[in-house]
Amino acid sequence: MGSLAAAAASKVQAQESEIRVAFIGTGGRGGSLIRSTLAQPAAKVMAVCDLKGDRLDRAATTTARDKPKTTRDWKEVLSMADVDAVYIATPCDLHVEMAIAALEAGKHVYCEKPIGIQPAEIGRLLEVARKSSKVFVTGQQMRSLTYRAALVEKIREGLLGEVMMVKAQRHSSDDLNHQGGSSDWFFDARRSGDVLVEQSVHNLDQINWLIGSRPAFASGFGGVMKWKDQPPGRTSMDGYTLSYEYANGVKVSYTNVFFHPAGLPGGGAYTYIYGTKGALDCDSCLFYPEGRGAQPIEAAKKPQPAENMNEKHVEAFLNQIRGKGKAPAGIEEGATGALTAILGREAIYNKRVMRWVDLGVNI
Repeated sequence: MGSLAAAAASKVQAQESEIRVAFIGTGGRGGSLIRSTLAQPAAKVMAVCDLKGDRLDRAATTTARDKPKTTRDWKEVLSMADVDAVYIATPCDLHVEMAIAALEAGKHVYCEKPIGIQPAEIGRLLEVARKSSKVFVTGQQMRSLTYRAALVEKIREGLLGEVMMVKAQRHSSDDLNHQGGSSDWFFDARRSGDVLVEQSVHNLDQINWLIGSRPAFASGFGGVMKWKDQPPGRTSMDGYTLSYEYANGVKVSYTNVFFHPAGLPGGGAYTYIYGTKGALDCDSCLFYPEGRGAQPIEAAKKPQPAENMNEKHVEAFLNQIRGKGKAPAGIEEGATGALTAILGREAIYNKRVMRWVDLGVNI
């Protein structure tokens, strides 16, 4: 049986058209993308690129099977005629420049989130991507979770009745490692877009998807409350609270902190959606109908073991290049998610209600 299964797997792999890929940025996210790509059939790594020698060496070792070119020059990667697709997993302030250059070089693009950190540059990338015939996928991999897709379908079918409000949070007990490999840019809001845009874009994108809309207004407050000047020169927040009003009228309350003690109940991340028929816990997949004594109902099944959303997202990217299906997070989803986070950031920075139209990007 083992030999038959191996033969069948080899046959499937042989039938897939080979896609030649390269990685620009091979740190935490880039390393994960490399591993997820190596798990796919008929994907060959042609080049790995990083400015940091230790990361480049590690990537070269991980991809030794394919004997890729190693380089510190990302433009050299884009000049390679034998590269079909590139993954961009660099600091956030470099995403737009690299993604536009890759599309103009005729490469398919997988760009890590956020796709950009300023509205104007996102507008430029949108324009180029919309005109390009190449596949563009955003690394908002939570959209590849099948149980989340099932919840979206249930909500659209009327499980909650009229959706009224969302309460969500992302609470951590500690800050990002102040001496870690990404600390040189993560804590600099000019490079990361601030923690709201760099990290919470995932959570906010999920809200956009679940309720099928985007914000019209945002307000909020935040700042550096605990980790003042840690690491030195820090400009990214360690806590904030946001309120959104969506274009479809839904109200959203979202908080993100890096000082929620591990032993204190109610930590971690969650998303609750309230409707006229009850409320949905989007993480447990339980729907709580209105009325005293009503028992929760399972709205969707979470796969066991848990889904590898990274591999599924990469698989969808490669399959779309092959003309099979459509990846769940393209340029429109990437732009909307990033701008949702940016709208909240600007409301906090300016201490006033910000409007979606103030961003000046046509989606």
